[in-house]
Amino acid sequence: LSAADSAPFVDAGFALRERLHLLAHDLHQLPPATGSTRRARRHDHPAILELDATAFDGDWRLDRDGLVDALRATPVTRFRVTPDAETTVSGYAITGRSGRNGYLQRIAVHADARRRGFGRALVADALWWLRRRAVERALVNTQLDNTAALSLYESCGFRRLPVGLCVLGRVL
Repeated sequence: LSAADSAPFVDAGFALRERLHLLAHDLHQLPPATGSTRRARRHDHPAILELDATAFDGDWRLDRDGLVDALRATPVTRFRVTPDAETTVSGYAITGRSGRNGYLQRIAVHADARRRGFGRALVADALWWLRRRAVERALVNTQLDNTAALSLYESCGFRRLPVGLCVLGRVL
């Protein structure tokens, strides 16, 4: 939620867990489509979840149900992987569209495959796909201290919005 939208939840007992950067891309100037991606298949899910567990900490990690939820979060979804070899998934991205808005919902690259262009290939693939579907703006968020992700997104044409997001939680 935005800081303004979070106030009623804080009043109801929710606490701020984390702040996130929110970035937007107007889809006018897109990065070149480099590298190869392919559609993720069901048999890729174990490798994707293993990769996700190494790429994200704690509550940010996806389990099987979380992956299904991420794939169903928007009306239209694109689920891509970057193959590093015949049987290896070096990275993956989930991109969604709802109306005229697009979302780079999830992106991860295996630690051993970073700085080899896989993240850029996934972001470029997502942005080109969104533009072909008449999306007007793509959004992505990341943790405040994730300088590698910020650098990737900004080098692909995203710009930080002045308003970030708040992650709230409440013990039940």
